[in-house]
Amino acid sequence: MIDLEHLSLTGAVLMFAVSSLVIALVGSRLTRLADRLADLTGLGEAVFGAALLGVSTSFPGSVASITAAAAGRADLAVGNAVGGIAAQTAFLAIADMVYRRANLEHAAASVPNLINGALLCGLLALALVAATGPELTLFGVHPVSLALLVMYAFGLRLASQTRDEPGWRPVRTVDTLEDRPDEDRRRQSGAARIWLAFAVSVVVVGIAGWLVGTAGIALVRLTGLSETVVGSLFTAIATSLPELVTSVAAVRQGALTLAVGGIIGGNTFDVLFLSFADVAYRDGSIYHAIGPQPLFIISLTILLTAILLLGLIRRERHGVANIGFESVLVLVGYLLGIGVLVSWG
Repeated sequence: MIDLEHLSLTGAVLMFAVSSLVIALVGSRLTRLADRLADLTGLGEAVFGAALLGVSTSFPGSVASITAAAAGRADLAVGNAVGGIAAQTAFLAIADMVYRRANLEHAAASVPNLINGALLCGLLALALVAATGPELTLFGVHPVSLALLVMYAFGLRLASQTRDEPGWRPVRTVDTLEDRPDEDRRRQSGAARIWLAFAVSVVVVGIAGWLVGTAGIALVRLTGLSETVVGSLFTAIATSLPELVTSVAAVRQGALTLAVGGIIGGNTFDVLFLSFADVAYRDGSIYHAIGPQPLFIISLTILLTAILLLGLIRRERHGVANIGFESVLVLVGYLLGIGVLVSWG
């Protein structure tokens, strides 16, 4: 085990930087493997991105939140979990800048992505209900932590069903890039080898996530910064680097639906960090152990997700320099929110 009490600031920063680099490098490989597996399994990029790529790239963040919660750092755990969602939403706006042909949310129109976005708002709102409502626990865990798991499973099932039998479809334009499995890939062998490489990559980023969470705890002690600032700004961005790398890489590979689905799907899974952290936090319900700063981050994230949903529904084709209004508003909103948080803490 790492002795946090004797870890120097230099050691903590070095651990944080190296682990973040590992997460970024291995995370880029996850995208290439996920795109191939989406074709091999026939699940499609939106569902595969939400169900597996999103979960896998979120793994280091989950480990970091659990590590912080187990150490009794409630604000750090929640700040990392929800701050990562806000950062990843901003990353999608960056990916929009990379795709020069048209607005990314227009080209990657997908009903499952809309469902996952709405699901994300519902999950975050449920966490706010738990944090602002009466303090209830069962074996030290809030009932909402279980409700989050149930709601998440229901949302994934709904997204999968609507992919096969949608009640409506987005209007196809010349800039719409539909998700169609590569039949040549589906006939290729070597699926077991790809799954193994995918699993090994997930384990590596998981270990790196634990190191980032450990370094974050040390940084709180050594720098005097608030747990929410360290969690929402430093550990959240570090553990979210796979989402930035994978979304940009997916856009460059032409897997637009995978890029959007990976971010939104990863964000919905990230809310479950709160359930995992609630179990790991043994001093009662983690929702009632957090201060106003994590509640601010949760509210900001709901706002950013709602803006993204408006962009997915509006489907502005080009906007300014092929960047939709939602990308501009998300980036501005995120930067303003982080500015408020830093000046606050």
